[in-house]
Amino acid sequence: MIFYAEVECIMYEGHSLKQKRSVIKRIMAKLRNDFNVAITEMDYHDLWQRTKFAIVTVSNERKHGEQVIQEVLHVIDTYSELERTITNVEQL
Repeated sequence: MIFYAEVECIMYEGHSLKQKRSVIKRIMAKLRNDFNVAITEMDYHDLWQRTKFAIVTVSNERKHGEQVIQEVLHVIDTYSELERTITNVEQL
């Protein structure tokens, strides 16, 4: 089973694209290392206060896949630099 999440976030204290990229790289590296998920920034590349992540994980059990996605979303919520606004989770 494939679990896919699109996550939009606002970065209130971002003042430049360089600062935004620094935060995004740190978040994506942590999620890749801790949860073994595929993650990329898929939209708002030229806006310094918004971002949109696409996150994918594959699991042979529905419960495990859902748990991984929920844990990833929880970790994103722990970052004070950004706020998660819109989240869409799908099972493919």
